[in-house]
Amino acid sequence: MKNYIDDLNKAFESRVRLGIMSILLVNDFADFVTLKEQLNITDGNLASHLNALEKLKYIDIKKQFIGKKPNTSYATTNTGKKAFSEHLDALERLINLSS
Repeated sequence: MKNYIDDLNKAFESRVRLGIMSILLVNDFADFVTLKEQLNITDGNLASHLNALEKLKYIDIKKQFIGKKPNTSYATTNTGKKAFSEHLDALERLINLSS
């Protein structure tokens, strides 16, 4: 019998990373402040999770200035979209197995 837990992506075991990817999938991009407010987490916590997703090439980072203020925004990469979709599919298979 197949072990469906093995199909889950460890990168998305964290609720914060699940939240980041979910927000980015329904938006073309989101800036740091928006992610922080929607997820209700600290700067450091968010930054560490974003860094982990960037290392996996699941998100792209765009740094720019709006007026004189720096602004950092994030978007999912094709690799990230595929990995997250596969993770959600694996979760669905696991849930359906239990039904």
